[in-house]
Amino acid sequence: MTEIVTLAAQMRDRAGKGAARATRRAGRIPAVIYGDKKEPVMVSLDPKTLKIELNKSGFFAKLVDLQIDGQTHRTLPRDVQLHPVSDEPLHVDFLRVSATTRITVEVPVHFDNADKSPGLKRGGMLNIVRHEIELHCEANSIPERINIDLTGYDIGDSVHISAVTLPAGATPVINERDFTIATIAAPTVAKADEAADAETAAAATPAA
Repeated sequence: MTEIVTLAAQMRDRAGKGAARATRRAGRIPAVIYGDKKEPVMVSLDPKTLKIELNKSGFFAKLVDLQIDGQTHRTLPRDVQLHPVSDEPLHVDFLRVSATTRITVEVPVHFDNADKSPGLKRGGMLNIVRHEIELHCEANSIPERINIDLTGYDIGDSVHISAVTLPAGATPVINERDFTIATIAAPTVAKADEAADAETAAAATPAA
């Protein structure tokens, strides 16, 4: 199951751009909790603790327990608005979730056993086509990451979604085709040598 992050939050009295700006002037980050057929809740967060979590990988694939006045709201981060120049967080949207809520989430990919790939051992390069895979799954069963075993893959081979074991109940959003996640490409040096050989052969060919 995915990691659960706990963040302390404070209630906000008002919504709107003016209220959000006032919250930021007070040194807090405005946020909203919505969904689950309930009224939105306006809250604010401490910028330091929020940025610590934002700087970690997979923020949008983690459950966040927001603690407000002794109550815990289990949520999933859905959007973070950043300042266009400083990249400082300006606003965060959190979706309420329960044990049975099915959501769409991007889960990071992790590659294992590179030392057991014949292609990589011979100098091939791992060309990652998708660093995350978008899945449908229950909120309480979001995988922390998707592990892909590279054992046996040689130069020219591709890793497709059909070769990946997904957690129980999780299905890829793209289900109409067997999409590629990564390929094992030939070494760059080998490609350069082939190109040089081709140029040499072309130069040695007499003109018609």
